[in-house]
Amino acid sequence: MTGRPEVLFPLFAAVTTLDGVGPKTGQILESVGVLKPRDVLFTLPISGVDRQMRDTVQGVTMATTLTVTVTVDRHDPPKTRGRPYRVYVHDAQTSFQLVYFHARGDYLQKLLPVGQQRIVSGKLEVFDGIAQIVHPDHVVRSEEAGQVPPFEPVYPLHAGITQKLMFRMTRGALDLALDLDEWIDPALKAREHWPDWLASVEAAHTPQSVDDIMISTPARTRLAYDEVFAHQITLALARATARKTKGVASRGNGRLQSKVLASLPYRPTTAQDRAIGEIADDLGAPIRMNRLLQGDVGSGKTLVALMAMLSVVEAGGQAVMMAPTEILARQHMEGLQPLAEAAGVVLEILTGRDKGAERRRKLSALADGDIHILVGTHAVFQKDVIFADLRLSVIDEQHRFGVAQRMELGAKGRAVDVLVMTATPIPRSLALAQYGDMDVSVLDEKPAGRKPIQTALVSTSRMDEVVEKLRRAVAEGKQAYWVCPLVEESEVVDMTAAEERFKRLRATLGEGVVGLVHGQMPPADKDAAMARFVSGETKVLVATTVIEVGVNVPNATIMMIERAESFGLAQLHQLRGRVGRGSEASTCLLLFQAPLSESGRRRLEIMRETEDGFRISEEDLAMRGAGDVIGTAQSGLPRFRIADLERQSHLMAMAQTDARKLLLDDPTLETSRGKAARVLLWLMEQDKAIRLISVG
Repeated sequence: MTGRPEVLFPLFAAVTTLDGVGPKTGQILESVGVLKPRDVLFTLPISGVDRQMRDTVQGVTMATTLTVTVTVDRHDPPKTRGRPYRVYVHDAQTSFQLVYFHARGDYLQKLLPVGQQRIVSGKLEVFDGIAQIVHPDHVVRSEEAGQVPPFEPVYPLHAGITQKLMFRMTRGALDLALDLDEWIDPALKAREHWPDWLASVEAAHTPQSVDDIMISTPARTRLAYDEVFAHQITLALARATARKTKGVASRGNGRLQSKVLASLPYRPTTAQDRAIGEIADDLGAPIRMNRLLQGDVGSGKTLVALMAMLSVVEAGGQAVMMAPTEILARQHMEGLQPLAEAAGVVLEILTGRDKGAERRRKLSALADGDIHILVGTHAVFQKDVIFADLRLSVIDEQHRFGVAQRMELGAKGRAVDVLVMTATPIPRSLALAQYGDMDVSVLDEKPAGRKPIQTALVSTSRMDEVVEKLRRAVAEGKQAYWVCPLVEESEVVDMTAAEERFKRLRATLGEGVVGLVHGQMPPADKDAAMARFVSGETKVLVATTVIEVGVNVPNATIMMIERAESFGLAQLHQLRGRVGRGSEASTCLLLFQAPLSESGRRRLEIMRETEDGFRISEEDLAMRGAGDVIGTAQSGLPRFRIADLERQSHLMAMAQTDARKLLLDDPTLETSRGKAARVLLWLMEQDKAIRLISVG
């Protein structure tokens, strides 16, 4: 696997090697990520224009684009500035005008010589009762008729790049594309009726009608599949490489786990039992575990993670649980402490706050194996943190980590098993795109004893009523969150909105009853405000979305979300999940400002209909798109040029199955199909995957 296959050289040359692309155009193209003929080839048309030849413009409905042969009768240059230049022409049945603004007369005389025939293509319009084509798109001699395609593809454009140039560039790129050996499983290709790669690229760039532009055509579906398949081969290679890494088999005897289960007031759900079993099997195998535990807010991920950690401790090893923030680490610690005590296991926390003698004491206990389970933030990654026998890393809130960090983490122990927990339900297609290198366990049931959350929609015009209800609830000893609207994308403006609401509620509910947290506060003040709410000292917590992830106050039973229509579905779902954590019935009020947009109304109605995070995430995907659902900035989602994750999600599962099977049958990609797959990886610029094969 020494370098790029020769058959792809022409497609990976500079874009300026294409006909008509000079250095200046090259710079414009570069600014939009089109650097080589391959990128031009993967820029597909978004629509098309029908340019079928007609005999005459007579009887054609106005504003139709058409192509017709005309004879030039006479030129009528403008007498004064600002007037158009008119060329009178006739076709087989009637005469009309070609109209040009700011045109040079000598250029038009050459283009349209009087008495000669030309093929003209453009949009027919009527002005002052006269039929005319303003600035025809094409004017060619009869022998050049081939330059006007009967159906012309329309490409996504960037300033300074015309459709004519795009057409020329794509024809040039098509000339450079050679036939490639087939990398798709033959049975799958036959079943789906997909054409060969080269035929697909040609068909995508030479549509014959509007139907050929559809995303669902066999040619376009095949090209989308190629892209997704290359991505899944990369993930499957990463997974295979991780699995080649010898792991330590940790088989627990259930001694500590049964103590914890006996101390619980409830039985684990079927989903929890299933996940615990899947993880135990992975831990007991001599290869490294790389598993994602995906569960909705309140589905009981922590218990599953604890069982995994106890399994390792029973086998004589240590485990670590990492959280993205100090608040969350402390919360995990508080949640796990009573259970660890029931099992007689030593649990300790390590964060950036630990200094001096205290830190040294913890590090020494860790190195001696006296601490069984460590909870911490990324401070756990520091050089001086040494474990006696670390076997399992549990990472909370994965999507702040990419595949690269997952690989880094694996280097910390001899071959540490990795369990990642995410509370963001992700639609299956996106989970495969983002976590395709991992095995997935899903918690899709709520633990017993959780009461459903009542969700209601209320217009902000009834604000006084809402505040009065809140006053009565607080008088009965209830606690509530009040989440302030997302203002633009500015934390400073968000802060102003939160401070304003805080002052108003304090005036109504009284001093000391209302607390405030927002993103601009110093961390210590934020922690203190949270602590007062957790202890029940303050009854209402006014907050920006900083409370979205992980805060656990079982006594809080009311969630107010002001201007709920300004939030995305996933965010609303995460916020609502902050209540309904105790045995009391909880409510969530979505305060909206009328009139609602169509999508705003749809979002709030879905929230009222269901608490199922997976269903909500599927709706969210349909409404917003893949990048937004996971949050584009830290999504870790691949950028596809052709595949559309929303509308072609079924391809992702097909590609994952196919990629894993290919690597199972041919781990080093040496068979003829394996070699074709290598060419695909080069074509799709999956350099990481290519490195994995060459190393492997």
